[in-house]
Amino acid sequence: MATPHTIAVAGKGGVGKTTTCGMIIDYLCNKKQGPVLVVDADANANLNEVLGVEVETSLGEIREEMARAEMKGTLPAGMTKADYADFKFSSAIIEEDDFDMLVMGRTQGKGCYCYVNGVLKSQVDKYANNYSYIVMDNEAGLEHVARGTLPKVDTMLLISDCSRRGIQAAARVAELVEEMEIKPTTMGLIVNRAPDGKLDQGVMEEIEKHGMSLLGVLPQDDGVYRCDCDGEPSAKLPDTNPVKAAVKQIMQSLGL
Repeated sequence: MATPHTIAVAGKGGVGKTTTCGMIIDYLCNKKQGPVLVVDADANANLNEVLGVEVETSLGEIREEMARAEMKGTLPAGMTKADYADFKFSSAIIEEDDFDMLVMGRTQGKGCYCYVNGVLKSQVDKYANNYSYIVMDNEAGLEHVARGTLPKVDTMLLISDCSRRGIQAAARVAELVEEMEIKPTTMGLIVNRAPDGKLDQGVMEEIEKHGMSLLGVLPQDDGVYRCDCDGEPSAKLPDTNPVKAAVKQIMQSLGL
C-alpha cells in the first residue's frame, strides 16, 4: 500500500475541534478507499465519544506501566524491552469496521519517557503503511507532532470558533507549525459554529490580518449541540446535517 495521507487537526479547547475531526474521519470512512488510522493525541481525549467508540486503555497508561516495569526490573522473563513494548502497544489498537484508533492519553508520572516515546513513534511508523489515511487530533501545543510521532504531515487543519480570540489562537498554532518546521503541504483554517454559516466582518478582518487561508465555514447547528448534550456520537449524524455537508465540501475542495 502507498504511503498514507496524514491529516493533523489542531486548535484550542472548546472550539469544536474534536467534533470537526470526527466528521472528517466519518467522511474519509464513507469514501471506502481504504482504512483510516485515527490517533487521538489530545490530552483531554474524547474523540472516541464523538465517534461512538469504547476505549479500554490509552498509550499514556501503557507508557506509565512500561516505565514502572523498566524501573523495577519486572519486565516478563524471556521478553526484551522491544518485544514487551510491541505486545503492549499492539493491544491498545481499537479496531472498527472502517478505522482503527490509538488513544494517546495523558502521562501522569515523572521522569524520562524518551524510550517509551520512541517506542510510540516506532509503533505508528510500523502500522502507518497499512492505512490510506492517518488523522491525528491534537491539542493546541502540537506535542506529538513536535515529537515526530507522525511520519509527516500532509494536511494541517486549524479549527477555530467564530470569535476574534479563537482566530488569534489558531494563528498562534500556525506560527508554532512554522517554528517547528513541520512544513505541511497544505495548511488552512476552518471556522466553526458560525450563525447561519456566515462570518462577521470583524472576524474576516482578523483572518486576513494573520494571513490565514480560510478553507471553509461550519454553521452553528442544533443537531451537533444535542449530541454534545446527550453524549451521542455527532460523527453519526445523517449526511444531510448541515455541518457534515459543509465538512464534506471542504474535504472535496482539498482533493481528499
